Amino acid sequence: MNELATVYNFYIDMRTAYKAYDEFYQRVLEEGTLFVRGKVAEVTDAARNEREKGKLIIQVEDTLAGKQRRIPVDMVILSSGLQPRHDAKEVGKLFGISCSMDGWFTEKHPKLDPVATMTEGIYIVGCAQGPKDIPSSVAQGAAASARVLDKILQKEVALEPIKATVDQEKCSGCKICNGLCPFNAISFIEDDKVSYINPALCQGCGTCVAACPAGAISGTGFSNEQIIAQIDGLMLKNLEMTAVKKRKSET
Repeated sequence: MNELATVYNFYIDMRTAYKAYDEFYQRVLEEGTLFVRGKVAEVTDAARNEREKGKLIIQVEDTLAGKQRRIPVDMVILSSGLQPRHDAKEVGKLFGISCSMDGWFTEKHPKLDPVATMTEGIYIVGCAQGPKDIPSSVAQGAAASARVLDKILQKEVALEPIKATVDQEKCSGCKICNGLCPFNAISFIEDDKVSYINPALCQGCGTCVAACPAGAISGTGFSNEQIIAQIDGLMLKNLEMTAVKKRKSET
C-alpha cells in the first residue's frame, strides 16, 4: 500500500508574480502541502525522542503560530538564492550591454522587448536577467532563437539611419571618444591619427558627439546647423504667433 508523503514548505514571503502562478499555489494548497511561515534555523539529525530517530529535524520558528517547532522529515530540499556572476559587469562592457544595480544584465524593455539589448544582435534570456523559473527561461530562449533566425533569413540587416560620423579634417586624435562609446563602435586609425566610427556597430546614442572637444563628430540629422535651423524655425513661428495675437487684440 502506497503511503502519501507530507510536504512542508517553509517561507518568509510568498508572491505569485507570473501568469497562472496563483492558481498553481491554490492547487498545491488543495493537494495538502503544508506552508509554514518562518525561517529555518537548523537542519539536524540529533534526535530527542523515538519519533525523531533516523530522521532529519527541521528547527523553525512558526511566526503565524508564534512558537518554535521541530519537524522530523525524510528529505530536505534547499531552495538556494541566485546571484549574478562576479564578472557580469566586465562581460557587459565587452558586448556593450548594461547591468542593473544588482548586477544582472538589463534588457531593452521589460515589456515591449524583453530579450533584446541596446546592442543590436545581442540577446539575453533566462537567469542572465535575474532569477527565473524553467518555463520562463525556456520561453525566452525560444523567443531569442526566433529573433536570431529572423536575422539570418533576412540575409541583409536594416540599420537605423541615425549614426555618428567623424569629420577627419577636424579630428585632433585625442581619443576621448574611443573609451566613451558603450557599443565599442569607435576605433583609432594610427596611420592617420584620427578616430573612425563603425556604422554597423554605432547605435546613434550621441555620447561621442557631446564629448568631442573639437566638434568633429556629428549625428545624422542632428548636426549643429540642423539643430540651429530648428531653433530658428521655432523662434520664427513664435514671433509670427505673437504678431497674430497682437493684431487680433488691436482690432
